[in-house]
Amino acid sequence: MRILLPGVIAMAAIVVASNILVQYPLGTFLTWGALTYPFAFLVTDLVNRLEGPAAARRVVFAGFATGILCSFIGTQIMGEFGPLVTLRIALGSGIAFLCAQLLDISVFNRLRQGSWWKAPLVSTLVSSTLDTAIFFTVAFSAALTVLEPGNDVSWATAPMPLLGLGPEAPFWVSLAVGDWLVKLLLALVALVPFRMAIAKLTARVA
Repeated sequence: MRILLPGVIAMAAIVVASNILVQYPLGTFLTWGALTYPFAFLVTDLVNRLEGPAAARRVVFAGFATGILCSFIGTQIMGEFGPLVTLRIALGSGIAFLCAQLLDISVFNRLRQGSWWKAPLVSTLVSSTLDTAIFFTVAFSAALTVLEPGNDVSWATAPMPLLGLGPEAPFWVSLAVGDWLVKLLLALVALVPFRMAIAKLTARVA
């Protein structure tokens, strides 16, 4: 499995970088982590294409373990308003990552015999949508306050125009939509390195 170890290293690096960069805002609705995390799907798709779904799942589980470690460390670091990572954020992050990445593998595998771009694009679009929905709902929705009653998420549930322009919605919905739009854009951008990497790696084997 010639790219399994590089895949594990790349996934771990992306997860660590995203956990650090999510602490730094990028405008009102994004963080810098929104620009790095979507490339986790690229790593999964590359390993899936070259080594198959079993190897891709190993990479995902390595990324999940790395994410759990990052979340634990984050809960021990106190920021201005409490721990950098709350229980709800840790739960949302872990559940979203695992569910979305495994869905990505499943969808990719169903489409792998089609046009070269279809499997990575469709699988990433579908799984990114699930990832965003799970994370932001678990982390910030008022309906799930029971998960961590002591965590004040009133800042995230306060109503405001969607993305500053649309109808009123809880602030976390704007965060989710902004994050989702970035993921969709980067899913298209990632097709370029996906195509180039596949061509280069398969040429080495030929």
